[in-house]
Amino acid sequence: TVAILAQAARSPRTVMAVGKNKRLTKGKKGGKKKVGDPFLKKEWYDVKAPTPFLVRSVGKTLVTKSQGKKLASDGLRGRVCEINLADLMGGDEDHAHRKIRLSIEDIQGRNCLTDFHGMELTRDKLCSVIKKWHTLIEGWTDVRTTDGYTVRMFAIAFTKKQDNAVSSNVYAQASQVRLIRKRMVEVMNAEAGKVALRDLVKNLIAESIGKEIEKRGKKIYPLQNVFVRKV
Repeated sequence: TVAILAQAARSPRTVMAVGKNKRLTKGKKGGKKKVGDPFLKKEWYDVKAPTPFLVRSVGKTLVTKSQGKKLASDGLRGRVCEINLADLMGGDEDHAHRKIRLSIEDIQGRNCLTDFHGMELTRDKLCSVIKKWHTLIEGWTDVRTTDGYTVRMFAIAFTKKQDNAVSSNVYAQASQVRLIRKRMVEVMNAEAGKVALRDLVKNLIAESIGKEIEKRGKKIYPLQNVFVRKV
């Protein structure tokens, strides 16, 4: 008996009984899941811009279809879309240096109705106006509009070289910078605090606030490239 067992141990191939190991005949546990097209569960909605903008239909957005208690409108409400102002103004390239953010507030059928959410200068425009040998002046303030919205506004301005200047640099003194910043805040509070949000958007598009800051600030020091940088 010992000799038979030793011979079986030395044997290069061991034959197993069929049916003992049930996992040999099966595939991997769980198997592969069938991957369906995820876009079959999605649907498209049109994004509509508010009235201050010339182009009302600005694009489309994608959302998962309503299923049970999970509604498609819940996934859309509060979504923020970023659009270039030139596209909203009918392709006018004069407005291409601004980005507008619109927040989806309501859904009617397949249309998403939006409201103004924010505004910002594009990075390339901001980089093009920043120059050496000039003083950069920034100011910000929180303003409450007449219809109850609180907006935080940032303004930016640069000193301007006069025609008869001899010096290569145009640096403003610290006291002048403080005065200009104070004027910035005064103008933003005055211009934004007396109008509703939609009228404020019109003023931002027309850049009237930046022009008023430049007009008031040049009495202290000549200014150029004055913008409301961000809202």
